[in-house]
Amino acid sequence: MGKSVAIFNQKGGVGKTTTNVNLSASLGQLGKKVLVLDMDPQGNTTSGYGIDKNTVENTIYEVIIDGLDIREAIIYTEFDNIHIVASASELAGAEIELANESDREYKLKDSIDKIKDEYDYIFIDCPPSLGMLTINSLTAVDSVLIPIQCEYYALEGVSQLMSTYKLVKKRLNPKIEIQGVVLSMFDGRANLSIQVVEEVKKYFKGSVYTTLIPRNVRLAEAPSYGKPVIYYDSKCRGTLAYKELAEEFIELEEDVI
Repeated sequence: MGKSVAIFNQKGGVGKTTTNVNLSASLGQLGKKVLVLDMDPQGNTTSGYGIDKNTVENTIYEVIIDGLDIREAIIYTEFDNIHIVASASELAGAEIELANESDREYKLKDSIDKIKDEYDYIFIDCPPSLGMLTINSLTAVDSVLIPIQCEYYALEGVSQLMSTYKLVKKRLNPKIEIQGVVLSMFDGRANLSIQVVEEVKKYFKGSVYTTLIPRNVRLAEAPSYGKPVIYYDSKCRGTLAYKELAEEFIELEEDVI
């Protein structure tokens, strides 16, 4: 049985999609079979893997709204061990379409449960909001990975994020846990970055990965080429950081088992 992880932070610009694309690609290169689900209507994870969401016939929208078997929406990418279910712009209206559905919080979970044992990991890129798409994502997974940027307002919105997490755990998904917190956009030359790391470690006692994701030009460039950074520049600092994070991710998983 594989493990499903939602990459979640309702605040935009924290490195959520960057982490989704690059952590999953790094795990794929380490031999793990990974399915990536893009639940964000913006579709940045989809394009980050070089897929044009406007040309995809079956997307996550058809899965959660029309009840399409998720296997029919899975795209086999050119990257090692990476499969993806693409986003669709129609997802923006899915919140309204789901409003009157029965069991609307479980649409994604029902789909994922059918294929969970076919993958080592399933990663879900949640939209930067707290609507029904995010609730579906949190209800469907075993754990939550929280990216936080090393900037001034790093902890702004974290209490709201944790309230949502606790509410879902209490009412919809009692098994959900915090997978860990990833600190992104780290600049070792800046006192502020170092202070933020300490603050976040205090807040999320024992849940913060030791690997820090740096600010890196190659990491920022890679999405425009439709590639994870590990395939764009295999030796840049961004690649080395995500490879290290993938190894730490696996090591901590094995410790739990």
